[in-house]
Amino acid sequence: MNNNVIYGINGPVVTVKKADCFEMMEMVHVGEQQLVGEVIGISDELTTIQVYEETTGLKPGDPVTGTGAPMNVTLGPGILDNIFDGIERPLKAIEEQAGAFISRGAAVSSLDTDRLWNVTMKVKVGDKLEGGQIYATTPETPIIEHRVMLHPDLSGVVKEVKPNGEYKLNDTIAVIEDELGIRHELTLCQQWPIRTARPVKERLTPTIPLITGQRIMDTLFPIAKGGTAAIPGGFGTGKTMNQHQLAKWCDADIIIYVGCGERGNEMSQVLEEFSELIDPKSNRPMTDRTVLIANTSNMPVAAREASIYTGITLAEYYRDMGYHVAMMADSTSRWAEALREISGRLEEMPAEEGFPAYLPSRLAEFYERGGRADVLSGGEGSVTLIGAVSPQGSDFSEPVTQNTKRFTRVFWALDKALAYARHYPAINWIDSYSEYFNDLDPWFKENLGEDFIEYRKAISALLQEENSLMEIVKLIGSDVLPDDQKLVIETARVIRVGFLQQNAFHPEDTYVPLEKQKLMMKVILHLHSKSKEIVAREIPISKISATGLFDKLSKMKYDIPNDKLDMFDEYIKEIDQKLGEILK
Repeated sequence: MNNNVIYGINGPVVTVKKADCFEMMEMVHVGEQQLVGEVIGISDELTTIQVYEETTGLKPGDPVTGTGAPMNVTLGPGILDNIFDGIERPLKAIEEQAGAFISRGAAVSSLDTDRLWNVTMKVKVGDKLEGGQIYATTPETPIIEHRVMLHPDLSGVVKEVKPNGEYKLNDTIAVIEDELGIRHELTLCQQWPIRTARPVKERLTPTIPLITGQRIMDTLFPIAKGGTAAIPGGFGTGKTMNQHQLAKWCDADIIIYVGCGERGNEMSQVLEEFSELIDPKSNRPMTDRTVLIANTSNMPVAAREASIYTGITLAEYYRDMGYHVAMMADSTSRWAEALREISGRLEEMPAEEGFPAYLPSRLAEFYERGGRADVLSGGEGSVTLIGAVSPQGSDFSEPVTQNTKRFTRVFWALDKALAYARHYPAINWIDSYSEYFNDLDPWFKENLGEDFIEYRKAISALLQEENSLMEIVKLIGSDVLPDDQKLVIETARVIRVGFLQQNAFHPEDTYVPLEKQKLMMKVILHLHSKSKEIVAREIPISKISATGLFDKLSKMKYDIPNDKLDMFDEYIKEIDQKLGEILK
């Protein structure tokens, strides 16, 4: 490799003069400390490099060395139950080596190369292997089996196979020979460039819901496995809290949580919570199926820009094994700010609000890497992408929110007024939407019955009607409304307080199975229809309110345990009995 020297430094952007040996997107080492960088611009005069570490102390004349390969990550066993920074450096290993503060140029292997893995071989001599096929497995954690796959660009005939046993990450466990007669040694790991999507056999329509246990998400605005969602909201509206709930409870096999430009205290809270959490499906620690990528707001800005690509590459790797992966990006606004800062340093022409003109295409590039697919290893996997957006002053018309809206099919809009009223999750049911109903309704029909869809439509209609009635109430008060409209407002209050509001700290309410969600809707709508009959007979609504049924239904989420759903029948009997007495 040719050695070149630094010509100019502007924050994380470094320039090299007359360097014709570098390639676009090549990974390079900058300065005496071998800081990691990436080539982002080449002209006949200058090569421009963005450095993923703090550039303090660099000076013109310091060496720049190319690696001949693009910016990539190491994929292999040991990723799960780990915490990485934005360019896949393991923070635990760095802490052991350098203490609490990350030293620059810290050269620590991404994955533990000394650890022994108990490997079971899945091929024999003479087998023909295609790219992406599995040739070995090892238990990565007690609940996740790591399936070691052939690099997608390789194929050939197996010439040597080691016996089952314990091997390190870089030990050769098999040898294949390709069509040209070149032999390739296979280890437990492979490299993959972070900005290149991993190939699949065929992309599939997302037709299975990602069940979150959060009622407003599962019932009113569902997301599919392999779907894309945005959670926009101003400061304090609960974006991070919602993503924590999704990470803890959604029925994905593997969770990848990218803290992209978040505050350090929020990231440390995530790390503490996840280490204490017990996974409800396996009764094992949650970390057994979780990867955390921590790139806090005080870490180098260029690494923040790379962090979501690192996250999505890890997600695609586990998808290729046949797992369903959910990736939380918190928050894409901080990522867009990193893009804006680097773009400013490169003196590019700014577009709306100073963001670079290519912001929409970068967002599209990221979100289109989600999806459900037939994978090369056989079977099916998916990557569900859930990105938080932090618009300044809760202004949803700003560029990041508007462009994210173009590329995601679920929009969970967080509302400041709801958050300040202690209504959590603070998802506004008027501004939010899901475009997955047509894809998911056949699944809901088959697993929960036709009536689930009918209940959902009825609940949505009542909330819409209440919204328009509240405009009148604001002007002239609720006393002038006829009783049938007062009933709509009363039922909508039960829906809001008893159904949409959810307590993350209550053992029965933090996660609610779909069957219970359906029965809660059924009981609320049963009370509404029976009350409607009474009001139609000109009996005042105050008599129905006096029975205390509305208040009782507001508390049923706590009073009915998730495993005693037959108690809903008693509620329906009580409604029929009390309202029957009024009719008599």
